[in-house]
Amino acid sequence: MPIKGIPLLAYWLDSLWRAGVERVLINGHHHADRVRSFLEMSRYAGRVEFVYEPELLGTAATLRQNADFFGDQHVLLAHADNLLGVELDLFVDYHLNGRPLDTALTMMTFDTSHPQSCGIVESDERGVVRQFHEKVSEPPGIRANGAVYLLSPTVTHWVSRQRKVTDFSTQVIPHYLGKIATWHNERTHRDIGTIASLISAQSDIVSRPVVPELVNWRHWPEFEQLSRAVSQIRREAG
Repeated sequence: MPIKGIPLLAYWLDSLWRAGVERVLINGHHHADRVRSFLEMSRYAGRVEFVYEPELLGTAATLRQNADFFGDQHVLLAHADNLLGVELDLFVDYHLNGRPLDTALTMMTFDTSHPQSCGIVESDERGVVRQFHEKVSEPPGIRANGAVYLLSPTVTHWVSRQRKVTDFSTQVIPHYLGKIATWHNERTHRDIGTIASLISAQSDIVSRPVVPELVNWRHWPEFEQLSRAVSQIRREAG
């Protein structure tokens, strides 16, 4: 989806490169052919491994399905329909060098104006998650799970052994309560899953990819059509 005329996935990949992440796995399902075509035609060709999941397994099960790719490395796990206005190298540095030593993973958090639609976290004075409330009607606050995580190898190894664990939010996070560090994103953190939020994202403050000319648009007319549609909706919305 276009953000200021550039695919959201391009923002993610550029931010990952700048953070020193050299190996990327993209798990595709919905419109997987369009994601694949972007990767093949852009400057990311050959730099990203793409896998297709014909039936959704769940975030944790996807980790398990691709365990060989991750090996014994720290893993950045992200829901890429979020737009971030923060550099990921700060997040990575905190996880590797700043988080409490007794934690196993780091969760990116943000403050939301719609807490009922998010997973809300309660943390102690060290920023370690003590309680987690996944989309409850009366959430105890606005500090939300940003669905961006850094996992130590112990976490991915545990998930690999738990064949009945499929969902990260409802199964992995509860298991690791008291061992989850938090890193707060005070800048843009927006889920673009609705037309309204997609339009709002066009005005968000974010770092544009280093090289804007990612794709020869003449060979990818679908994205050009999407960009025009978003521009038209913005004009109509005033």
